[in-house]
Amino acid sequence: NMKKILIVDDEPDILEFLTYNLIKEGFDVSVATNGVEALKIAKEKIPDLIILDVMMPEMDGIETCRQLREISLFKHTIIIFLSARSEDYTQVAGLETGADDYIVKPVKLRILLSKINSYFRRIGKTEINQDTLQIGALIINRQKYIVTDNSKEYSLPKKEFELLYLLASKPNIVLTRDAIYTHIWGDEIIVGDRTIDVHIRKLRDKFGDNIIKTIKGVGYKFEST
Repeated sequence: NMKKILIVDDEPDILEFLTYNLIKEGFDVSVATNGVEALKIAKEKIPDLIILDVMMPEMDGIETCRQLREISLFKHTIIIFLSARSEDYTQVAGLETGADDYIVKPVKLRILLSKINSYFRRIGKTEINQDTLQIGALIINRQKYIVTDNSKEYSLPKKEFELLYLLASKPNIVLTRDAIYTHIWGDEIIVGDRTIDVHIRKLRDKFGDNIIKTIKGVGYKFEST
């Protein structure tokens, strides 16, 4: 089964270069030149991975990512930003809308292919020890990717869910940043320094500032009373 990739970029040279090389690697590639077109094609093709530029006409990549994540079909689709915008606030905005990764252009083709293949290798890998984890009022359902907190139900993006599950499965134990990166993103995938911070902040916004404690210079731990 060929993995399907949707490339969204308004630069013809980028589209041509990526399309040629990804097809050569055996992927089924579709392209779009703006966010509006991307949403339409995504619904038709149901890609396994989407590569998004940030600055595009009609609808930019940040808004496109946000709208994709609101559609149940794309709740867990791999979304990677590939953009010339390197400012911290742009990268944080991209990750906060639910992207799995943010890569700054120019990127070497070899590195991009390595990242894509690494993400695909992790799809379907099972690290489930139990279907449901409960700590106090917090119930984490691994089968449905749903978290219930005091009867309020949350459907989290895949990486947020996996991060919460990982920390909650080892209550009061400090996990280093490196350990978290390896477990959630894989040691063959290089993600930005802010990736974990963004995901932690989003979890705190939903479940309270005290649920996850920062151990300065080391990592994080799930606080279980």
